Amino acid sequence: MTPPLILVVACALVDGDGRVLLSQRPKGKTLAGLWEFPGGKLEPGERPEVALIRELNEELGIETKEACLAPLTFASHAYPEFHLLMPLYVCRRWEGVVAARESQVLKWVRPQAMRDYPMPPADLPLIPFLTELLPG
Repeated sequence: MTPPLILVVACALVDGDGRVLLSQRPKGKTLAGLWEFPGGKLEPGERPEVALIRELNEELGIETKEACLAPLTFASHAYPEFHLLMPLYVCRRWEGVVAARESQVLKWVRPQAMRDYPMPPADLPLIPFLTELLPG
């Protein structure tokens, strides 16, 4: 039997210093303790950009617009229980102050240091795209 396809969307929020926001998965969730890009699952009939705007507001309390989301790349990873497809967007403009709203730990990290943070297997192949986009 083929595992189900799960579509999630993620965002590399980039601050004025070229750092990217990582979020640590809280205790009790799958892959707890690992660092990931903010985002989440799409609701039925929801477009990826709309889902990402919703998730950024729910998770971080910030507002952004579709015009501020630039698609960068995607991850396709086979976990034992499901296959994950995850587009990654870059966002440099938003309104509000980034704050943890779901008991997660947040950290601004330079792309070159992301490998120092344990991440889910699907997120790891995304790092080289960010180090190329945001060198040094």
